[in-house]
Amino acid sequence: MKLLYFFYSILFTLFLYNTTYAQTSTCKISGIVLDDAKKTLDGATVVLLIAKDSNVVSTQLAKADGSFTFQNLKDNTYIIKATYIGYKNYLSSPVTIGQQKTISLPAFTLSATGKTLNEVAVTGKKSYVQQKIDRTVVKVGALISNTGANALEVLSKTPGVQIDADGNITFKGKSGVMVMIDDKPTYLSAANLATYLRSLPSSALDQIELMDNPPAKYDAAGNAGVINIKTKKNTTRGFNAVATASWGRGVYGRTDESINLNYRIDKVNFFANLAYNNQKTYRRLEIDRIFFDDNGNQTSSLKDISYFRPSSNNTNIKAGMDYFLSPKTTWGVVFTGTLSHDHDSSPVNSLLYGQGGGLDSTIQTLNTSTNKFTSKGVNLNFTHKFDSTGRAFTFDLDYIRDVSGSNQTFVNNTFLPDGTLTNSQTITDDLPSIINIYSAKADYTHPLKGKAKFEAGVKSSYVNTDNAANYFNVIDNVSTVDYNNTNRFIYKENINAGYVNFNKAFGRFSIQTGLRMENTNGNGHQLGNAQRPDSSFVKHYTNLFPTAYLSYNIDTAGHNVLVASYGRRIGRPSYGNLNPFTFFVDKFTYFSGNPFLKPQFTDDYKLAYSFKSLFTIALAYNRTTDVHNETIHKDGNVFISTTGNIGVQKTLDFSISSNLQPTKWWTINLYAEVYNNKYQGAFYSGYLNQSKTTFSANGNNQFTISKTWSAEISGFYNTSGAYGQFVSIPTGMLNAAVQKKVLNNKGTIKLSVRDVLKSFSPSGTITNIAGATATYHNFLDTQVGTLAFTYSFGKLTNTPAKRNTGGAESEQGRAH
Repeated sequence: MKLLYFFYSILFTLFLYNTTYAQTSTCKISGIVLDDAKKTLDGATVVLLIAKDSNVVSTQLAKADGSFTFQNLKDNTYIIKATYIGYKNYLSSPVTIGQQKTISLPAFTLSATGKTLNEVAVTGKKSYVQQKIDRTVVKVGALISNTGANALEVLSKTPGVQIDADGNITFKGKSGVMVMIDDKPTYLSAANLATYLRSLPSSALDQIELMDNPPAKYDAAGNAGVINIKTKKNTTRGFNAVATASWGRGVYGRTDESINLNYRIDKVNFFANLAYNNQKTYRRLEIDRIFFDDNGNQTSSLKDISYFRPSSNNTNIKAGMDYFLSPKTTWGVVFTGTLSHDHDSSPVNSLLYGQGGGLDSTIQTLNTSTNKFTSKGVNLNFTHKFDSTGRAFTFDLDYIRDVSGSNQTFVNNTFLPDGTLTNSQTITDDLPSIINIYSAKADYTHPLKGKAKFEAGVKSSYVNTDNAANYFNVIDNVSTVDYNNTNRFIYKENINAGYVNFNKAFGRFSIQTGLRMENTNGNGHQLGNAQRPDSSFVKHYTNLFPTAYLSYNIDTAGHNVLVASYGRRIGRPSYGNLNPFTFFVDKFTYFSGNPFLKPQFTDDYKLAYSFKSLFTIALAYNRTTDVHNETIHKDGNVFISTTGNIGVQKTLDFSISSNLQPTKWWTINLYAEVYNNKYQGAFYSGYLNQSKTTFSANGNNQFTISKTWSAEISGFYNTSGAYGQFVSIPTGMLNAAVQKKVLNNKGTIKLSVRDVLKSFSPSGTITNIAGATATYHNFLDTQVGTLAFTYSFGKLTNTPAKRNTGGAESEQGRAH
C-alpha cells in the first residue's frame, strides 16, 4: 500500500502543478515518421533537442498513425531526432520557434539498415507481440497456424494463457480472467464461454489485448485481468471485403467460412462481419477414484471412461452503420447475433471394484444432449470531438438478450460381472435459461496543459436472469417430476460505477493513475416446488478500485524503460454459479451451483523493464482473497463439482518476452515465465495448503522463403502446476504451417497442422478429497490439419475508424 500512497502523492502534486502553471505559450512542432515504403512507424522514438547544446527537452513515441506533437514550447532553435529498431536514425534540420509559433514538419523517412546488434539483426517489421504500458498486444494474423482455428484455439497459443480440456481459461497462473470481445466482456459460465469462443473463427479476429492490470476505464471485474479479443474492422472508403474459407480434419472434419464487408459513401458507413462454422470433435476422459475408510484402508475403487463427440453448427453476425453528422460528431448503431446448435451422444463406462480389487459391477451410461444458444444485441453509440486537442465525449446504450436451452437423457444400466442386468434408470431434463442485460455508459476525455490528460466516466447496468432445471424420472415410459433436483432460480443485479483517470508525461517520467468505484446490488430467488420451500438472498456492497502506472525512461532515447504498476480488481460470481441446480454427467459425477459464493478481490503489483522492442522482463505479485475455484467433494461414492471460495491465493510471477530477427528471413518471438501458485484456506472438512512452481514457455518462428512463400513453426510447453485442488502434469503442443500468396497478392492459400506430435493431453490429480483420491486423463482431438483460402477485394483508401463496440461490458455472460 505504501507504493499506492506514493503514486497518489505524485498525482496530487501534479494536479497542483497544473493548476498553478502559468505558462501561456501555445507553440508546437508536429510531424510524422514513415519508413521507406511510406508506411507509418507506430512506436518510433522521437526526441526534441536544443540545437545549441543537444540537451534533451522531451521524448515521446509516435502514435499509431506515425504522428508526433511537441507542445508548449519556448522560443528557441530545436533539432528533432527519430529512431526505430532496424532503421537508421533521422536528424532534422534546425527548427526555430520565434515569430512562427506552429510548425508542421515534412514527413521523416527512416531507411532500413542491415546492421547487427549483438549478432542479432532487428528490422522494423511489427512483432507478433507488442508491449505497451498497460497491456500486451498479440496480432492474431501474424501466425499462419491460426488459420482455420477458432478463438479458443488461438487463445491457447497466446503468451501467458492456458486452456484446459473443458475450455477453462487461466492467465498467468490465475483463473477468473474477464474475456471481452471488442471491449465488451462476455464472461459466461466456463461451458458457455468455451462454446461461444469455439464458434468464433480466427479469420474474424484482429488482435488480442492481454491486461493483467487494466486501467480504471475498464470494469473492475476479472480478478486475473482482462483478455480483450478485437475483431477485424474495415475502415476503407468505397466497397471492400475479405472472405475466408477453410476445411480441417482431425478425428472428424470441420469447416469455417467468414466474410468481412464494408461500404463507405459520403457520410454513411455500413459494415458487416458474417461467420459460420461446422465442427465435430472428440474427447476421451478417464477418471480413476480410490475410496478409503476413516482408518485409511481402501474400501473400493471406480474407473470412469467417458467419450464425447459433440457436433455443432455456429453462426455469428455483427452488422452496423455509422453516420458522420459532422467532422466532429458521429452516431452509430451495431447489431450482434450468435446462434449455436450442438448435439452430443456421450457413453460412459463405469467399473466399480471392491475392497479386494475384484470387479463388483459395471454401469453403462448413455448421455444424449441437445443444446441451443442464441444471443441478440443492439448498441447505440455517440461520439463528439470538441476540438483537435483530443477533448471528446462518448456514450453507449446496450441491450442484450441471451437464450439457451438444453435437453438431456441419461440411461444408466447396472450389470454384475457376469453380465446380468440388475438395475436400469432413466432420467431426462429440460434446462432453459433467459438473460436480459441493459447497460448505459458515458466517457469524457479532457487534455490538460503540460502533456497531461484527464478522463472520467459513469456506467449503470441491470441484469435479469431466469434459469430453470426440470428433472424427470422415467419408469415404463412414464415421466414423473424429480422434486429433489427440479428448481427455478431468478437473479437480478444492478451495478453502478464511476471512474476518474489521469496521465501525464514530464521529462523521462510518465504517470497514469485512476480510481474506480462500483456499487453492486444483487437479489436471488430460488422458487420452491411441491417438496421444497422458496429461498432467497440479497447482496449490497460498494468497493473502490485504484490503478497506478509509473514509467521511467532510463536513457534520453527511451530505449530502456522501467514501469511499475498497481491495481485492485474484483471477481463476481457468474449468475449460473449462484444457482444451486444440479447437472448430471453420469451416475457418479454431478455439477452443482453455490448460492453462498462471495466475490473475490485481487491486489496486483508489477515491475517491468523493457529494452527497445527486443525484450521485456517483469516481476509480478498478486494476492487474491475468497478465491473462486472449481472444488470437488464427495457424497458417498458420488463426486460433486461446484465453484467455491477456497481461501487465499498468492502468485509470484517472473516473465520474459523477446522479439528477435537473426536473419532477414527468420523472425523469433519467445515468451517464458516461472510462477508459483500458493493456496491456503479452510476447505470443506479440512484445510487446503497447496503450492507449486510452474514453468511455461511459448514461442514461434516465422520464415520468409520468398516474396510469396512463408512458413511458421510454433508451440508451447507447461510443466506441472497447482490450481486449487487440481495439480496438472506437464503438457505441450507443436504447430507448423506454410503460406502462399496468389492472385497478385489478393489471395492467400494456407496449410497448417496443429499439435503435430499429438502431445496436448491435459491430465493430473485432484487433491484434498476427504476419504478419496482421484486422477484424470484427457485424450483430445487437437491434431488437426487445415487448408484455407483468403481473398481480399475492394478499394483501399483509409477513412476514420468506426465505432462498433458498446458498453454492456461486464454483464454479458455472467448470466449463465
